[in-house]
Amino acid sequence: METITLIADETANNMRIEKWIVEYGNTGFTRNRVDGLVRGGDISVNGQEIIKTRKLKNGDIIEINVPEPLELSIEPEDIPLDIVYEDDDLLVVNKKKGMVVHPACGNYSETLVNALLYHCKGSLSGINGIIRPGIVHRIDKNTSGLLIVAKNDNAHIKLSEQIKAHSFTREYEAIASGYFKELSGTIDAPIGRHHTERKKMCVAQNNSKNAVTHYEVIKQYGGYAHLRLRLETGRTHQIRVHLSYIRHPVLGDDVYGKAYKGIEGQCLHAKKIGFIHPSTGKYMEFDSELPEYFRKILNKLEKN
Repeated sequence: METITLIADETANNMRIEKWIVEYGNTGFTRNRVDGLVRGGDISVNGQEIIKTRKLKNGDIIEINVPEPLELSIEPEDIPLDIVYEDDDLLVVNKKKGMVVHPACGNYSETLVNALLYHCKGSLSGINGIIRPGIVHRIDKNTSGLLIVAKNDNAHIKLSEQIKAHSFTREYEAIASGYFKELSGTIDAPIGRHHTERKKMCVAQNNSKNAVTHYEVIKQYGGYAHLRLRLETGRTHQIRVHLSYIRHPVLGDDVYGKAYKGIEGQCLHAKKIGFIHPSTGKYMEFDSELPEYFRKILNKLEKN
């Protein structure tokens, strides 16, 4: 069992321990993972075990006992992967549209994680638990494009730190509905869980996290626009929620907009990714071509 020791600083400021560990602890843990460690009695503060949340103050010493990872119950599957780059620390994968990233209710097979378990033969970071091995960040089922996968915990932690510091490059392209009067702009609007539809996110002031998306119009086609978008933060469904919020939903987004005949789900592609390599310290950047479904829609809009 590994023990991680953290010392709360002035950022604690009476903050709940789970929130502080996720936002300032640089552990790479998700909120759900920390909640589970608290409930399991695996976190102590100043030598006293806690079994429910508490608030921190400057100087508190937090010890986290990280249990040995359970044997994976998710089966490896021989599913072809479009691997753009791979070394001993990480992979950059170009995910196809329609593939779920990690197993969840209703999707326990044919996910990216099933494919990674087969390809990597177990060499994946364990920070996010048995369901999400190696997954540093995710993209939605019907979003295509690049994502990074960590092969070990050190790589996972260092990559997660870059995401939190907003130094991790994530650039997308999308086709959005409507005519844009402003050819570039920034959407700065906090995102939280929808108050009645728990599977949806929304722009909200309460129980939300700051979210910033920068966009520019590549080309307009009457009632549609080809966009380039850069994420400053990485909230769940961020681009889809933000574009819907400004009344320009992503084409085909049947959750935050409306379906589009000929494609399943939103026309959104994670085109570029850039990061500091966790071992070499060098900046690396990868770009992917627009997938066929995306190019077909652009060609259709060109002809109309």
